[in-house]
Amino acid sequence: MQAVRSLRSPDARTARPLLQALCDEFMPLKTVANFSFPYEAQIAWAKLDSEGIPAFIADEHTINANWLYSNALGGVRLQVPAEFVEAASSILAQEHASDLENEQGYDSLRCSKCGGVNTEFLGTNKRGAFLAFLIIDFPLYPVKDRFKCRDCGHIEIT
Repeated sequence: MQAVRSLRSPDARTARPLLQALCDEFMPLKTVANFSFPYEAQIAWAKLDSEGIPAFIADEHTINANWLYSNALGGVRLQVPAEFVEAASSILAQEHASDLENEQGYDSLRCSKCGGVNTEFLGTNKRGAFLAFLIIDFPLYPVKDRFKCRDCGHIEIT
């Protein structure tokens, strides 16, 4: 009688492994990608969904509730059924940045010295902000960005 009762109303210790075993038997899921943030997993999920591959996101709501758990849980996991693993991996590995640049265009900063467009973003001057904080005990952060020309080495401040 006790065994029948435990099947009717399983507690959390017995229900979870039973449910996991049933899911693994009927549709085993394999993780194809891990992400730090849920929005990254949603973008990858949409890419797979547009190709007709069923995909599921695991631990999304847990990490939305407390994003510090992301590293502890291994990130937000994008999972697909076992028979779709290779197709999903190849779709996620595709790079479409050049297609977007061709469609939308790309504005790069031109070097004022040589006129080249091969520039990289260097960021802002954090050393100045740190020194201002030490001297006047108030953080003054400059909002000027710096770009470096990869062709001639000139640093452009905007």
